[in-house]
Amino acid sequence: MPAGLTVLHTSDFQCGEPYLPHAGEALVRIAHDIAPDVVVVSGDLTQRAKRREFEQARELVDRLGPVPVVLTPGNHDVPLYRVWERLLDPFGNWRRFTGEESLDSVTRVDGATIVALHSAAPRRAIVNGRIDDGQVTFARRAFDDCAPNDLRLLVTHHHFVPIPQGRAGRPLPGAARLAEAFGQMGVDVLMGGHVHQIHLRTASEIVGCPRRDPPLPIVTSGTSTSRRGRGPEGGLNSLNVLRFSSTDVEVTPYLRSAGTQEFEALAARSWALRRGSRTAS
Repeated sequence: MPAGLTVLHTSDFQCGEPYLPHAGEALVRIAHDIAPDVVVVSGDLTQRAKRREFEQARELVDRLGPVPVVLTPGNHDVPLYRVWERLLDPFGNWRRFTGEESLDSVTRVDGATIVALHSAAPRRAIVNGRIDDGQVTFARRAFDDCAPNDLRLLVTHHHFVPIPQGRAGRPLPGAARLAEAFGQMGVDVLMGGHVHQIHLRTASEIVGCPRRDPPLPIVTSGTSTSRRGRGPEGGLNSLNVLRFSSTDVEVTPYLRSAGTQEFEALAARSWALRRGSRTAS
């Protein structure tokens, strides 16, 4: 793995009525300042899954720099009130936006394999999400095919650990089982959004999930460009920067308030990586 791999983790753009242009401009600036190796956008790029909102999201994504961008849909990226569209073609506008038929994806950069699993479930849930066994198999096969020393990152929109403040809803059903399965695949970090506030936790905080040493970090971004921050991030925008070495990952949260132009770094948190402790699939 190359030393100093950097990931810019953003989420919940909410392009449409809640989108804040000044926050979008601040996001573009920090993306160019940090110059990450890859950008992750963990869902809810739009507010109501309208074509013009996806066009706005595309313009923003294209300005984040000449690096790979990992995208996954959130519950807001499917129609809510357009009932027939939600039933018959809920991801139609998403597929036009990405140009990809598959909703799950694998992105490979030098030293890392990133799997994004869509957790939006338009026919089974309004707010909450789902990940099924077929998607777990998809992730396992992708990681089986990666280089032994690759970092393994997994991205969903929905969260694994309960959020004490805000209106995030329940975590993913089967979160403990899913986190354990991903841990056995050698996943180094779980990344997501949905809760509209930064949440840095570990899989050991999921009820029923076996403890591991070192633990599996779960890194959640708040809303990077909308006015829909929740809990302690009401009125704020946020994102994370993950910097990997050969032994650990350092996560630096960034916040932007309505009265400031730029995202400002907060205290970083670090976890050891489970290098050399992969479990065979």
